[in-house]
Amino acid sequence: MNDLTSTPTKQLDSLPETLRGRNSAATDLPTDVNTRHNIKTARVETLAKLYLDSEPAQIDDPTLVELCEWLWGEFQATPLNLEFSWYERYQNAAEMFADIKQSHLWVSAENYDTSLGINPIYNFILYAVHNHDHYRTHSDFSMEGELATYNATAKRAPSLIIQKIIYSESVLRPAAYLFLGHAPISKIVFP
Repeated sequence: MNDLTSTPTKQLDSLPETLRGRNSAATDLPTDVNTRHNIKTARVETLAKLYLDSEPAQIDDPTLVELCEWLWGEFQATPLNLEFSWYERYQNAAEMFADIKQSHLWVSAENYDTSLGINPIYNFILYAVHNHDHYRTHSDFSMEGELATYNATAKRAPSLIIQKIIYSESVLRPAAYLFLGHAPISKIVFP
């Protein structure tokens, strides 16, 4: 009978050779908490540098029209009372979720100063949709939370180019924010 208290590596060693070869890579996965933290930190840094080191993308007028039309439809489907604020900013997802449960959402001016060259109301809507997707996916403001939120929003996007714009705003820019500790200069990038 197998000793259930033995380490996973010992259990793996007791497998037949044919099975051990297929599963030996699993023993090489980083399980140390510090290693996982370093991997997460490296991911944030990599994504942040993609944002910071890239030149702003050139987005044509038809794409901007498509983006605005899609955002307007998303806005109309968002069941929230949205309010603009110069100063209100959620410190964590729990604060934002509590407001959303009351059908309210603050959208901070800091969050929609993109360089898309469109009416600022669409930037406002983009961040309202993004924050509502945080709530829908139960995702915090960590890099993992931003990726989950991006995935939810991107599934509804009408085109690949709109997905790229959302990726720049919802993943790369937050990574730069996490890396720098403050908001980066706003731009849309397609690294």
